[in-house]
Amino acid sequence: MRIGTPKELFEGENRVAMTPASALELQKLGHECVVETKAGAAAGFSDKDYKDAGVEVVKTAAALWKTADIVAKVRVPDDGEMKRLRADQTLISFFSPVADEAKMKSAAHKGATVVAMEMIPRISRAQKMDALSSMANIAGYRAVIEAGNNFPRFFTGQITAAGKVPPAKVLVVGAGVAGLAAIGTSTSLGAITYAFDVRPEVAEQVESMGAEFVFLDFEEEQADGASSGGYASVSSPEFAAAQLAKFREIAPDMDIVITTALIPNREAPELWTEDMVKSMKPGSVIVDLAAEKGGNCKLTVKDEKIVTDNGVTIIGYTDFPSRMAAQSSTLYATNIRHLMTDLTPEKDGVVDHNMEDDVIRGATVTHDKEVTFPPPPPKVQAIAAQPKVEVKELTPEEKRAEEVAAFKAQTKSQVTLIAIGAFLLLAVGLVAPASFMQHFIVFVLAVFVGFQVIWGVAHSLHTPLMAVTNAISSIIILGALMQIGSGSFLVVLLAALSVFMTGINIFGGFLVTRRMLAMFQKS
Repeated sequence: MRIGTPKELFEGENRVAMTPASALELQKLGHECVVETKAGAAAGFSDKDYKDAGVEVVKTAAALWKTADIVAKVRVPDDGEMKRLRADQTLISFFSPVADEAKMKSAAHKGATVVAMEMIPRISRAQKMDALSSMANIAGYRAVIEAGNNFPRFFTGQITAAGKVPPAKVLVVGAGVAGLAAIGTSTSLGAITYAFDVRPEVAEQVESMGAEFVFLDFEEEQADGASSGGYASVSSPEFAAAQLAKFREIAPDMDIVITTALIPNREAPELWTEDMVKSMKPGSVIVDLAAEKGGNCKLTVKDEKIVTDNGVTIIGYTDFPSRMAAQSSTLYATNIRHLMTDLTPEKDGVVDHNMEDDVIRGATVTHDKEVTFPPPPPKVQAIAAQPKVEVKELTPEEKRAEEVAAFKAQTKSQVTLIAIGAFLLLAVGLVAPASFMQHFIVFVLAVFVGFQVIWGVAHSLHTPLMAVTNAISSIIILGALMQIGSGSFLVVLLAALSVFMTGINIFGGFLVTRRMLAMFQKS
């Protein structure tokens, strides 16, 4: 099949859906690659780069659409591109099936297959194709960079001869992909970072990145903030009111606010109101990543940067990924390449559009002259909701009874093992010579003492492999100590060497383990 990528027509769009590196991988699947001239120029990929990768470069978009079996794009095709779409042709692109129902029906009427990249289901197997996550990751990072570019102070705190500079305080609203990227970037720049999300289960992720999670005193609703699609769900009016009250409380202390709250196919919820903006300090910055869907901030203007009367800068850009075109093109082209890998299971250049596959079915909005949107729920849910298991609180009497029962069971097993061991030892003693029994008893004692020595060591200080080697080393030491009193000089020498070398092995092993554990401890 011929996979073609035209130049993006949307004003200001610098991304491209195929890079020279992804083209090489697509060719390994048996496909031919073709691009329109200068399609990747804005992202830093020249026509020569494509030609060196074995990609055919055509002069016009019309020629590309005419010869390509599969067209891979970034932005939703405009009316002119939709006219060029033909029967039995596949379009892979962001498509906005909810907003562009007419285009979807037009594609279905023509008999074309449309795969919408924003419809890739959020299940584990599809993460490598999840273009929304790829672009959100870049947007979160770039949002912090844009905020820093407009913030008149340092992110990190400093103590200089000229005085002390406090660190910036950054609030990230929403701890999804974009939010986590923003949190990581903010903390790495030295800011004191706070984060909020309706899903309290992400608090550990936030805190592991060095940020502080903002909790609400609204546990009943917060505990139900996650949906099965990998996105936050719509909050109740009561929870939304508690959320806004919390934001009003902390707004005057925040220097930078980055809002990322957005649910696909919905208008962005209003989270940062006009009075919150007025309560912020002059020089503060708000970056609204939901500007394309109306914005989380009441005063956000789409695709513009404004400064309020009290000196707060509000950034409503919607092209953050395009501002890092080389990186975003590389990630997006990789998402498409992984999708093509699933569509070409035999790697023979023949596309098998398997509508039984959760990922392919979920992303397909038109196929076989039918509109297939919306897709059915995937068989595998993105987040398996685990029901809470109620653990019964035991009374002191019940706890005591359990401890007594466990002690009796342990004692019974130990007595049974000792009895069996004594019986076997007696049986061996009846038939074995006295010299053998002397060595055998030493061996048994060495095993027992070695086991007790290792059993007393803290579990964090030995892996299963170290436990076994240390047990063997302890047995060797005890056996060698029993032989040091021998009359033979050679036996004494070998026993002494055994004690020395195995001692190094044991103590050295614990020393190395302690150093390894220290690598994961905060000073």
